[in-house]
Order: sequence, then C-alpha cells, then structure tokens
Amino acid sequence: QVELVESGGESVQAGGSLRLSCTISGPTFKRYCMAWFRQTPGKEREAVAGIDDDGWTDYDDSVKGRFTISKDNAKNTLYLQMNTLKPEDTAMYTCAASTVACPRVELLYPYEYSYWGQGTQVTVSS
Repeated sequence: QVELVESGGESVQAGGSLRLSCTISGPTFKRYCMAWFRQTPGKEREAVAGIDDDGWTDYDDSVKGRFTISKDNAKNTLYLQMNTLKPEDTAMYTCAASTVACPRVELLYPYEYSYWGQGTQVTVSS
C-alpha cells in the first residue's frame, strides 16, 4: 500500500517562498514517477510539476523558472520549492505517485497517477 502525506503549506505574501514536502510510504520509491497538482474551488485540477525515476522534470508554463520539483530517495520524500509566489498560486496542492513507468511526455497528466495525498493549502496574499 502506498500512502502520501503532504506538508509545508501556509499563508505567505506575494513574492515569498515555500517548500512543500510529500512523504511516501511504500516499496521501491526510487522507481516512482511523481508529480504535484493544484486545485482551487470551482476549477479543474491542474498540473504543476512532475519528475520521473531518472530525475527528469517537467513544469507547467505558469510556474517555470519559479518552482522546482525534486526528490530525496533516501528520505522517500518529494519536494516542491516555490519561489516568487503570486496570488494566483493560491490553491490546494496535492502530490501524486505512480509505481509504473511514466512516459516523460505524460508526466503532467493526472491519469498517470494511481496514488494521491490529501493536500496542503497554500495561500498567497497580495
């Protein structure tokens, strides 16, 4: 059984930074492809960033240059470093994992992922 638990979300002012963490329990973490998604009430879930088992990354255009996804295999933890935050980054951020290979071109597609966390709220004020 794979379980994901996010942390690190809080309220910050525009221009600030946050680092989200997602701790994963389960075997063969190193082989997972993983991603961060976000959602606000009344809107569809959108991809933020993804990383495959080789460390290759992909980002939504809205966060390129500001957010960095990474993972620590020794700690079974996925991270999202968020810099230069904007009010439009306000959302519930959720991590997701797949225990099967993800094509790099599909890292940002929700259907690639079988396991999801509960989410952590990020609020950016202007």
